[in-house]
Amino acid sequence: MPPKRIGFVLVDGYAMMSTAAAMEPLRAANLFSDGLLYDIVPLSRQGGPVASSLPFTIETTALARARGPFDLVFVVAGGHPLALNDPTLLAWLRRLDAAGVPLGGISGGAAILAQAGLMAARRFTVHWHHLEALRALSPDFLLERRLFVIDRDRYSCAGGTAPLDMMQAILARDHGTAFARRIADWFIQTQIRPADAPQQAGIGARYGALPRPVLEALELMETHQADPLDLGQIAALVGLSPRQLQRQFDAALGRSVIRAYREMRLATARDLLRSSRLPMGEVAAITGFSTPALFSDSYRAHYGEAPRDTRRAAQQAS
Repeated sequence: MPPKRIGFVLVDGYAMMSTAAAMEPLRAANLFSDGLLYDIVPLSRQGGPVASSLPFTIETTALARARGPFDLVFVVAGGHPLALNDPTLLAWLRRLDAAGVPLGGISGGAAILAQAGLMAARRFTVHWHHLEALRALSPDFLLERRLFVIDRDRYSCAGGTAPLDMMQAILARDHGTAFARRIADWFIQTQIRPADAPQQAGIGARYGALPRPVLEALELMETHQADPLDLGQIAALVGLSPRQLQRQFDAALGRSVIRAYREMRLATARDLLRSSRLPMGEVAAITGFSTPALFSDSYRAHYGEAPRDTRRAAQQAS
């Protein structure tokens, strides 16, 4: 299998820490595998060396000369990303999106994706420094104050050391949790933080002490809500058979893997209904339900009310 080609578009003044935290886990994955897993491609608007937040540069390839196809492209930006006015970069990102390339933003990178119109109906995050400016730009952005958010074909993280945690989620999805733990150990990353660490208690705190496979399964579910994994995929990624994982969920949580997964997605839907004006079809898609009717039935069965009733109550209370 050919390596995944991962592009990193470095905007002038990008944070070196964020960039290294994103690239180094991929480099380590290559080191710990029998072959090349990830082809890391630094990019920039003009090519050549690009200055970072430190007195160092990274040699890059100009966007006009970038050779695809890419499996994923991140925009890495610090400073004042909303002040960037580069129609060429925005058009290039839109062409990638039209070609079906997943896109991501690191630190202020998601703000540039939002400027390009590429974060509509997508949950995402940015560094806290840029949150209020983005909210002022549009009330329709589905901004979340989290370490990282993966919503279908969009990957975003808050910068700093948060890319380490996001890359762990990507490595776990691509190669299983045991392999991802090897990379974490290599960087002496003794605690991999869940995506929602900044705003909420971690999964362990919310659910109590959990066996490692159950905790790892819940973290996989957290980062795959719009594109749900099936039981077999989850079990394989945590290194158990489906039956073994099911038994551990029954013992630890008193409910099945699939039920716990559905409840997590419905909780996200409830938050979206209360905080956004998204159409029901979009809410259903973001939380992994194939049709609005299936979403509505599942929501009513769990919460005892229709989604529109939740939204109406929230609007009346505001």
